[in-house]
Amino acid sequence: MYVARILYPVKVLGPGNRIGIWFCGCPRRCEGCSNPELWEFQDRYKTSLATVMSLIEKIAQVHSVDGFTITGGDPFFQPDALSRLLEQIKKISDDILVYTGYMKNDLPVSLLKNISVLIDAPYIKARNNNCCLRGSDNQNIYVLNGKYRAVYENYLSATENQIQNFMTQDGIISVGIHRPDFIF
Repeated sequence: MYVARILYPVKVLGPGNRIGIWFCGCPRRCEGCSNPELWEFQDRYKTSLATVMSLIEKIAQVHSVDGFTITGGDPFFQPDALSRLLEQIKKISDDILVYTGYMKNDLPVSLLKNISVLIDAPYIKARNNNCCLRGSDNQNIYVLNGKYRAVYENYLSATENQIQNFMTQDGIISVGIHRPDFIF
């Protein structure tokens, strides 16, 4: 599997203190993408599920994990790796939000059953109007796990998009839904 980053606490891509996981690989290359560095598979990001889970478990042993946000790249560009990861992380929290450029109806039901919230559709820079949790207003938010419906309805009605910066060995990583005029 190719995973570029795991960050905690991500507070701007879903409710609570979340573990954010960024997959590599995306064939879409949307204009204005906030993560173009993750379009290609890069050997330096090749890892195993065991390594990813070891990092996640170390975080969960010390901190409260309210949920996961998985993005990229596009996680569904690595469906087998995504499936194996979903099976493992739901043991820590089943509040799992996943971003994809694919449309929900084109995705395998076997993967969707382990996802609480799905945000689908390609990013369209011209339609980025700062809508909560979505890069552009053509994207849809599906609450697939009914026990989280009220949590996400409250989050979406009470929250505005924000940016959160993380210091890493590679520099500063800016996380969140960026406005189209944001300069990286």
